[in-house]
Amino acid sequence: MLFNSIEYLVFLPLVFLLYWLLRKKRPQNILLLVSSYLFYGWWDWRFLSLIIFSSFVDYFIGLKIDQTNDQKIKKRWLITSLVSNLGLLGLFKYFNFFTESFTQSMQLFGWEVDTLTLNLILPVGISFYTFQTLSYTIDIYRKQLKPTTDIVSFFTYISFFPQLVAGPIERAANLLPQIESKRKFEISYFKSGIFQIFIGLFRKIVVADNLAVYVDSVYGDVAVHNTTTLVIATIFYAFQIYFDFAGYSDIAIGSAKLLGFKFERNFNTPYFSKSITEFWRRWHMSLSFWLRDYLYISLGGNRKGIKITYRNLMITMLLGGLWHGSSWNFVIWGAIHGLFLMIEKYIFSKSSYRSFGILGYGYTFIIVLVSWVFFRAHSFQEAIIVCKGFFSLDITKPFIGDINTFSNSLFMLSLSFLFDIFLSYKNVSLEDFGERFKISSLTFFITIIIIIMCLFYSSSENFIYFQF
Repeated sequence: MLFNSIEYLVFLPLVFLLYWLLRKKRPQNILLLVSSYLFYGWWDWRFLSLIIFSSFVDYFIGLKIDQTNDQKIKKRWLITSLVSNLGLLGLFKYFNFFTESFTQSMQLFGWEVDTLTLNLILPVGISFYTFQTLSYTIDIYRKQLKPTTDIVSFFTYISFFPQLVAGPIERAANLLPQIESKRKFEISYFKSGIFQIFIGLFRKIVVADNLAVYVDSVYGDVAVHNTTTLVIATIFYAFQIYFDFAGYSDIAIGSAKLLGFKFERNFNTPYFSKSITEFWRRWHMSLSFWLRDYLYISLGGNRKGIKITYRNLMITMLLGGLWHGSSWNFVIWGAIHGLFLMIEKYIFSKSSYRSFGILGYGYTFIIVLVSWVFFRAHSFQEAIIVCKGFFSLDITKPFIGDINTFSNSLFMLSLSFLFDIFLSYKNVSLEDFGERFKISSLTFFITIIIIIMCLFYSSSENFIYFQF
């Protein structure tokens, strides 16, 4: 079920009404669990077995880790959780990638090896709920969290529909206590939630989907376009993926607020960053902080010397890239970010500066822009063609693209970007901005958004991060 679909337009108000009519916590949680499974099963009910399996495994492992004082036994249970969850993720998402890569590497030495592949469909959201359930057992192992004994609450935490498919990746320490506590309807949450949902829909339907039309037309055949077209298309893609994923996060956070839950912030105007380090504190924050807390720190962080710190940064970003998809393009994308994180770590450690000042805006955006080429391109070869096109300054090839699509995209992008500038200038988050509206002004504002969405509606449906 898509957030930008008629089904969700019916599903969310229905769940909202039933949820607040029930009033008591236990029936509300049961409703949320059933609704979440319905939401997830809308794509393919067979994949429900995977999320139920992961939930059972980590519910009982969490209890087992907490029940023993023997560190070796604790570690065995944690390893069981890691193997179970990462094993499923590896099977469905990475098995074919690694077997094909192995076969190709053997061919470099002149050895012919038959490729073993499995015809498996990637379950929607498996990367997100795998990280979410792993954080629960790791936190218990680290004694940062006590396990829950309420199996309904835990299953609801893992499958809660607003964040199930594409995040934000909520920590148990934040979301689980809210599920286990009694909620009450708050008008401030309602106003903020409604506002954020419609901003998210606007970002997705009006901005990201219209940018996608132009981006797809250029990246559909990159070899025939000139430097200007390739640069514009890549800039458009940078904002397409931002407004697409930020829009999804807005709808998720807003939907949760309607039900009395507060999610952590997932985006904080990332293109206003003055360094790659700052960018990763602002972009997809729930993933960035997950990688920091559960991978980078587990590898040793910066506690074992500067060389080990560089190694840990690179490993973290390489695996972060691979998390996004089973392709070497994503690994290269992660490597680019890892390389510049290492460079910045070195520069900042040798000086009192923690950013590059006003020049940092341009430096950061250029690095991020080049890395997006590998994220968007269908293959490594295509990415190289685009990168070469950036610097070829070839003006013989025509500017290809529908001028109306270009103009509409640029106009709506400008409005959205100015809104981000406004939020940054006012030093207020989108999550809190909606609370300032009166119901009458909120109704007027949403009506304007609906009219604009109807005028600029695009046929594109899927959110980009569904594929990850």
